[in-house]
Amino acid sequence: MNTPNTNQPLLNIRGLRKQYGQVEVLKGVDLSMQRGNVVTLIGSSGSGKTTLLRCVNLLEEFQGGQISLDGESIGYSEIAGKRVRHPERVIAQHRAMTGMAFQQFNLFPHLTALQNVTLGLLKVKKMSKDEAVALAEKWLDRVGLLERRNHFPGQLSGGQQQRVAIARAIAMNPSLMLFDEVTSALDPELVGEVLSVIKGLAEEGMTMLLVTHEMRFAYEVSDKIVFMNQGRIEEQGSAKDIFERPQSPRLAEFLKNIRF
Repeated sequence: MNTPNTNQPLLNIRGLRKQYGQVEVLKGVDLSMQRGNVVTLIGSSGSGKTTLLRCVNLLEEFQGGQISLDGESIGYSEIAGKRVRHPERVIAQHRAMTGMAFQQFNLFPHLTALQNVTLGLLKVKKMSKDEAVALAEKWLDRVGLLERRNHFPGQLSGGQQQRVAIARAIAMNPSLMLFDEVTSALDPELVGEVLSVIKGLAEEGMTMLLVTHEMRFAYEVSDKIVFMNQGRIEEQGSAKDIFERPQSPRLAEFLKNIRF
C-alpha cells in the first residue's frame, strides 16, 4: 500500500519519448507538478504540447520514459527488464484520474447538456440518477449554464458547448484536469467566457495542465510555464520569468512574435 507522501508530485514525467513511425515528437521530456499547481505548456505548433497531454491521458502510447500519477506508473510496467503495457482495465482506472477538455467539444448531439454531464456519472461512476443529476446541476451551475441544462448542443453557442464539456470532465472528479487549446475553435467573442471559467477553477485550487495560445491568460493563471520546442522542454519557470526574463534565444524569438 502506498502511503501518501505529501511532497510527492501529483504528476511526474521522466524521459518521455514518443514517436510516430520514424518521427520522434517527444525527445526525453521531464516535467513534474504538485497538487493544486496550474502549469501551462506554450510553444509553436508541432512542438509536442498536445502530444504530451495525450500521453498523460493515455490517448497516445509512448515508446520510452515513465509517467507517474499520484505515485503510480501509468501505461506500462517494467517486468523482467521488458516494458509491458498495462491491461485495459488498469489503463481505464488510470485514465479516470485525469479529465480532459479538447479543442472540439465532443458532446453527444442527441443528449441535453444535463444528460451529457450525467452520462459518465451513471455509466462509469455507477451513481444513482438523483445523485448524478444533483452533481451535474452543481457543475453546470458552476460554469454558468444551469438554466440551459435541457438544451441540446445544437441550441448552444460554441462557448456554451465548451463549458458543458468542461463541466462534464470535472464532474467525474479527476485528480488532474487537462485542457488542450479549449478556445482555439471558438469565435473570438466567446473565448473570454471559457477562460474565465478555467481561471475560476484554478483559483479554487484545481490541479491543471493546459495547452493554450492565449498568452495573457497563461500569464495570469499559471504557477509554472513550460516552453516546448521541437519535442523538448526548452525552458520553464514562473510566468514572470518566462515572459519578462526569457533565457533562451528561441523563447525570446517566440515571445517576440505573439500578441500579448
